[in-house]
Amino acid sequence: MSDAPVGKRLLVATHNVGKMDEMRALFAPHGIDVVSARDMALPEPEETENTFLGNARIKAHAAAQATGLPALADDSGLEVDALDGAPGVRTADWAETPDGRNFRLAMQRTHDALISAGAPQPWTARFRCTLVLAWPDGRERVFDGTAEGRVVWPIRGKEGHGYDPMFVPDGEALSFAEMSPEQKNAISHRARALAALFASDIFREESAD
Repeated sequence: MSDAPVGKRLLVATHNVGKMDEMRALFAPHGIDVVSARDMALPEPEETENTFLGNARIKAHAAAQATGLPALADDSGLEVDALDGAPGVRTADWAETPDGRNFRLAMQRTHDALISAGAPQPWTARFRCTLVLAWPDGRERVFDGTAEGRVVWPIRGKEGHGYDPMFVPDGEALSFAEMSPEQKNAISHRARALAALFASDIFREESAD
């Protein structure tokens, strides 16, 4: 049996304001209104898995069960080849401080690790995104996206969020943080995962009675 259409309103299981801004911009051209887990005052489930897929599943299914609505969750991160794929699934953890997440410190930590490892440039890397769309009855669909590129130092730009100021995608001269939101959203890992979602039948129109 195929999955039921989601319709024109969707719960996105994130409390990350920057990520939610991207989601709203990416869904808007499709006429889909998105609301966040933060908007609905949902608790943040503990992310205990060691893969992007595992953690996206935790968030999507927790939100779907809590609300009775289809819920989309994203788990994403930066993989640096010279660091054996780190920070990877721990990308957000590298930003944790007693006062909350500080991605400037996370980027400094990434740079320091590369220098400590004696890694030659270019420091090839990629952003990865896994999306899980979960229904309250336990069904799910999975979509992936990747943006290949390199990390640079010093950091560049003021747009974007997370590690964007140190990531330059392949074929581009600007970091994600130097691009306009529209430029980034045309080529990002999240945009590519969502393109796969939009190419599916999930948001097809309801058939006439």
